[in-house]
Amino acid sequence: MPFFLKESPSSTQFCFRLSPIVAFATNMLDQANKLFYSPEESANINAVWASLIIEECSRLGLRYFCIAPGSRSSPLAVAASSHALITCISCFDERSLAFHAVGYGRGSHIPAVVITSSGTAVSNLLPAVVEASQDFVPLILLTADRPPELQECGANQAIYQVNHFGSFVRYFFNLPTPTDQIPAKMVLTTVDSAVHWATSTPRGPVHINCPFREPLENSPSEWKSSCLKGLDFWITNGEPYTKYIHMQQSCRFNNATGQLIDILNLIQRAKSGLLVIGAIHTEDEIWAALHLVKHLMWPVVTDILSGLRLRKHFTSFPDIEGNFIFVDHLDHALFSKSVREWLEIDMVIQIGSRITSKRICQMLDECVPFSYIMVDKNPNRQDPSHIVTHRVQSSIVGFVDFLLKARVPHSRSKLATSLQVLSKMVEWEIQFQICIECSLTEPHVAHVMSNALSSESALFLGNSMPIRDADMYGHSKLICSESVTSLMLNSDIPFSWIRVAGNRGASGIDGLLSTAIGFAVGCNKKVFCVIGDVSFLHDTNSLAILNQSKLREPMTILVLNNHGGGIFSFLPLANKTEPSILHQYFHTSHNISIGKLCLAHGIKHLHAQTKVELEDALFAAQNEDKDCLIEIESSIDGNANFHSILRKFALQTAENTIRLLSASLSQSSIKDEFLYFKVHKIECSQYRIALCAPPTSTSLGHDQKDFYRGGFILSLFLEDGSVGFGEIAPLEIHRENLEDAENQLRFLMHAMKGVKISCFLSLLKGSFSRWIWNELGILPSSIFPSVRCGLEMAILNAIANARGSSLLDILHSWTNEKDKYQSSTKVQVCALLDSNGSPAEVASVAAALVEEGYSAIKLKVARWGDPIHSALIIQEVRKKVGYHIDIRADANRRWNYEEAMEFSSFVKDCGLQYIEEPVQDEDDILKFCEESGLPVALDETVDNIHENHLEKLARFSHPRIVAIVIKPSIVGGFENAALIAQWARQLGKMAVISAAFESSLSLSAYVQFSYYIDMQNASRFTVSHNKVVPSVAHGLGTYRWLKEDITTNPVLIDRSPHSKFIEASVADARQLLKNFQVNQNVINNVITEDQVHTYQLTVELDNVSCLFRVQEIGQKNDDNVMVFLHGFLGTGDDWIAIMKAISGSARCISVDLPGHGKSIINTVKIPGQEPCLSLEIVAGLLHNLIDHITPAKVTLVGYSMGARIALYMALKFGFKAKGAVLISGSPGLNDKLARKIRAAKDVSRACSMVAHGLQLFLESWYAGELWRSFRSHPHFNRIIASRLQQHDVQSLAKMLSGLSIGKQPSLWEDLKNCRMPLLLMYGEKDTKFKKTTEAMINTMCSGQEKCNNIHEVVEVPITGHAVHLENPLSIISALRHFMTRLSMLN
Repeated sequence: MPFFLKESPSSTQFCFRLSPIVAFATNMLDQANKLFYSPEESANINAVWASLIIEECSRLGLRYFCIAPGSRSSPLAVAASSHALITCISCFDERSLAFHAVGYGRGSHIPAVVITSSGTAVSNLLPAVVEASQDFVPLILLTADRPPELQECGANQAIYQVNHFGSFVRYFFNLPTPTDQIPAKMVLTTVDSAVHWATSTPRGPVHINCPFREPLENSPSEWKSSCLKGLDFWITNGEPYTKYIHMQQSCRFNNATGQLIDILNLIQRAKSGLLVIGAIHTEDEIWAALHLVKHLMWPVVTDILSGLRLRKHFTSFPDIEGNFIFVDHLDHALFSKSVREWLEIDMVIQIGSRITSKRICQMLDECVPFSYIMVDKNPNRQDPSHIVTHRVQSSIVGFVDFLLKARVPHSRSKLATSLQVLSKMVEWEIQFQICIECSLTEPHVAHVMSNALSSESALFLGNSMPIRDADMYGHSKLICSESVTSLMLNSDIPFSWIRVAGNRGASGIDGLLSTAIGFAVGCNKKVFCVIGDVSFLHDTNSLAILNQSKLREPMTILVLNNHGGGIFSFLPLANKTEPSILHQYFHTSHNISIGKLCLAHGIKHLHAQTKVELEDALFAAQNEDKDCLIEIESSIDGNANFHSILRKFALQTAENTIRLLSASLSQSSIKDEFLYFKVHKIECSQYRIALCAPPTSTSLGHDQKDFYRGGFILSLFLEDGSVGFGEIAPLEIHRENLEDAENQLRFLMHAMKGVKISCFLSLLKGSFSRWIWNELGILPSSIFPSVRCGLEMAILNAIANARGSSLLDILHSWTNEKDKYQSSTKVQVCALLDSNGSPAEVASVAAALVEEGYSAIKLKVARWGDPIHSALIIQEVRKKVGYHIDIRADANRRWNYEEAMEFSSFVKDCGLQYIEEPVQDEDDILKFCEESGLPVALDETVDNIHENHLEKLARFSHPRIVAIVIKPSIVGGFENAALIAQWARQLGKMAVISAAFESSLSLSAYVQFSYYIDMQNASRFTVSHNKVVPSVAHGLGTYRWLKEDITTNPVLIDRSPHSKFIEASVADARQLLKNFQVNQNVINNVITEDQVHTYQLTVELDNVSCLFRVQEIGQKNDDNVMVFLHGFLGTGDDWIAIMKAISGSARCISVDLPGHGKSIINTVKIPGQEPCLSLEIVAGLLHNLIDHITPAKVTLVGYSMGARIALYMALKFGFKAKGAVLISGSPGLNDKLARKIRAAKDVSRACSMVAHGLQLFLESWYAGELWRSFRSHPHFNRIIASRLQQHDVQSLAKMLSGLSIGKQPSLWEDLKNCRMPLLLMYGEKDTKFKKTTEAMINTMCSGQEKCNNIHEVVEVPITGHAVHLENPLSIISALRHFMTRLSMLN
């Protein structure tokens, strides 16, 4: 029976409301046939029906209601807003409200319910209904209406609402006016049927029209409870009245026959298949799509709405990632006609709905005939090009499950690899152009949004340009996994994805912000919304909804304000329409203040006009707990121009890449479909050659008569017998010396055996850096510049040799094959002149050089410090040689600002082509440019940039900086040199390739590389149509210094009979490298890889004995012995690469600690005494072991647990150690409580290891914050797999427990008296051990004046706790310098 809510029993199972104070409850059944009425406060039949509708919606899971104000809909509005389980939101604008409901449906996949009044309020829903219908978004519309007697008679707000939305709704029902003469269960079945239609395939909007007679408020009116007959069970159980049962679609595929077998056969026969992933929306679908990508190993084009376009790659799975062939930038590659003609596809599988890229759709249309399989659960035709040959109506999950069970064979095709490389090159070019563009552009917004998003956030894209820019310029990103558990879960699929949504059903610009807000509510993520200004202004009423921030995370809204509709600038009409007409009737230009609109609605507004301001605004918004709107200032014309630049350079890159790909694919010597070579071995020879004079980089002196140049020849042998040579020859200006370089070369000799080399490394553009990181597992920036240059030179020459080609030919894509053999392929050479002498003497030498045929001369100035003397030399040289010769000056940063300005005042009329590095302080360069008026070139400034080149070069875009001098051996190889040259070229600056007094081997490579740079410059001119940079004389004049050479046929640089200038012949340089022969007379040492000597020794101490596995490398004498101790879970193998690197100068010994690797612990049980391990016992065992191996003092090197042992041994057995290197080490804990807690924790961990096994322990151990950086290492999985090879888990557990940092004796007091040299090392990202190390050095140096002469601290960059595994080259360098310091101290 009805009861008043204030008296309602608390035990009622459910209730549905009849009025604000009257409801039905489960205890009403016994009087259901009686007439109920109340003279004062009883419900009317309108309230009964309204409450039934709302309650049934709630039972069906529909809990989000969007209510527009209105009188006729008040029964529904009151019932919904009074329901305890329903969330309601309201807005005065029905259009915005309906789009908000569409957004909620997109985000949650559950329909929202819209309640409106009658009349045009219903018509305002049409745009949202169309969008929901076209894009299969579930939506429930409850529209109030006038009763029949008020239809078509002029009644107020009465229009014909029957089938108002026509075919755009999946279901329509016109309810009768509420009456007790109709069973109420009819209302329930109507709602059930409507929701079934909305949520069944094809999903979409449904419309229930609800006419109501007055009274519309809760005025009492008699009604008969007999209309509730048949609802007894419904009232008592809380379930929907009618349950619709969905059969699993996968059942269809259980017995594949007929057409499905045909599809399987088509897929199996495909040799050049393409997988296209359109818009998909659920995690299950995305997961299934990724499994299909992995299984087929076809190239994959992912639409921005697939969720995979902005995917995040886990960095620890480079091997697995090879099975996922994403082609993210095919769209811009298709600007190239060559690419379109080259593409040969014999099959396409498309899963998901329509795709955004028009060019990809056109390409698919042009590539027919081929089999085109379209998979979508909706029956509608999604085939605007009419090319689908097989239409599979199925869920993505069901289809993928079918294919996986069918075990369709898969293999990676050459097309797949080629498309992936093509896409990578186009992506690199796009990112380069976006990066170097100083202004804030709309493509930049799409680019940075990719970085700002995480897997916990989602993206909503507006129509017109925002979604297109995101599709073209958004990118995937490498991330570090948060935990080992997530790594294990993603070991098959090493990606996370970003949920992306947009209104692409009808692709209108109306209601976008409203939809985005609803999407944020539905998906329950932090949503970023990117829309245009016109779209925003079209939907400003949505700001009223934004303020009702119920049930959602704060949003960040980016409004791209170019003051009009920018997309029309990209259409053909833009070039054929008067600008005034275009602006007024297409762009709809405006000057509306978005900031003031936000102020009116109380929305936080941020304004960004520059890249830095956008970065700051995004950071501020992400750290706010409220909604933020970022207005990004743009311009229609500027945006169109920059898009044009991106298109042109993407086209050029695609053209060049496709020519190089075609050449590579034609080579039979390349290994299988992955297009790689395999390294057989590396050899290294040390040379010493005589020079005619000292290099100009050395200090001036008069005593020395003989001058020599030393270096290494790197010989890289491929398995097919091809050989490539490289040169490593550091000078004083390098940050490394010969010993440093030798250590890294020894490391590479070990690390590169059997390594795969892609034939596409010659494309540069990040290829080498990715290869170094993924294949070698070392940070590209950690390789010394001269070593990386020599390595790249050897690899490029080996690839060229294997392809029967040359270094130039694998770098540069020739449009015409005949061009490469022209004799005119020459490189101009600039003479180098040391200004050692009087002005007249130097001028005479310069004149002689001009007579020889040099068109350009570089003079070393500031050699004697006096700027006036240098200026007089320049003046005299200019008088002597005339103005037709280019004169360059190089001050090598020897002057302060005042001295440089003094020099400039004397030479301003001398016509200098430029002066290199005029000032000591880098910060004074721009000031000098402004004040002196002289053209400037950068040299050392560029040399000092070791990573993030573009970011650091950006500040030097000043127009008076006219040239960049690039020494490949100092900037770190050809890839970095090409990047810097491209930056210079893009800004209209000269890119001058310069040698650093290397031999003919390097000079021949530099000649070809210089020509490649010149060709790139010429091709840039054809793209940009800017003023062409004149031909450049490159800095290869150092060949004149060579008295001897490392080859029997030195490089030929001579006067050209055609130009009459000194030039280097590209053909001769090709020939020299092709037939390179080492001059054995200059070789003074051949470096061979030392072999590992492994043996076992048994050592005893007290009641413990241990059979140690020992590994030795290097010298056999005891002059310099280093003992390496690994960390917990490691083995002596962890040190092998590092030991090999320094084996040329030390006897290196690694030991498997007790319980680890192949070392075996034996304990003797003594009655009444429990055998145990401790730090003291293990240190004692190791001391005895070392004493057995060598009588000499040793240098201890320990990591983590090994570092604690090494420190204890250094302090307690100082007579046996001459120094110690502690990597991520600690002296223990001082606090007693902390010691107890840590000891108990380690005992618990040890027990867990024994109880649950090593694998589960490893997952837990490496899940900690300490290992975050290590988890991002590309070889992390490989290293963890090696940890599973531990033989004795029981002993391993004993070591964990017994050597717990909570049990070991604290060594802090001992540190105060430590006089033994210590090198303390920690990773830059390891904040915990950084603090520990700082505390250690402070403890040791307290009261000691000369502490810094004894102890040293090194922070290893870009690493975490596992320093020796994450950045081994930095460890090697630090160890070598520590050994040198020890030898000096001892």
